[in-house]
Amino acid sequence: MKLLLDTHLLLWAAGQPERLSGKALTLLEPTENELFFSAASLWEVVIKRALGRADFRVDARLLRRGLVDNGYGELAIASEHVAAIDNLPQIHKDPFDRILIAQAQVEGITLLTTDPVVAGYPGPVQSV
Repeated sequence: MKLLLDTHLLLWAAGQPERLSGKALTLLEPTENELFFSAASLWEVVIKRALGRADFRVDARLLRRGLVDNGYGELAIASEHVAAIDNLPQIHKDPFDRILIAQAQVEGITLLTTDPVVAGYPGPVQSV
């Protein structure tokens, strides 16, 4: 199964695995699952780190290198993803989450999230 991790899940998987739920660990550990991160998540890390957010202190370059080195696939933001945002219901206003949802829908990848609001979107979104 192809799994796209939301930004908080990525940060926890990379640096605070003790914060991951048992459900998340079960999905992230099997070798038959393909794990992906979005360029949008790195963009979010860069912006929120610059704003001084305590939960976004990681260097995005180091995060990316660690994810790639650990077998994660990188999902670029394509114009098709951006256009798909227009079809999303207005459940959530966060632009980073909205692009992740659109990417999951367009690519047919399951988005794993810890956010119950994001989990309320239709399509391939799973709360962990």
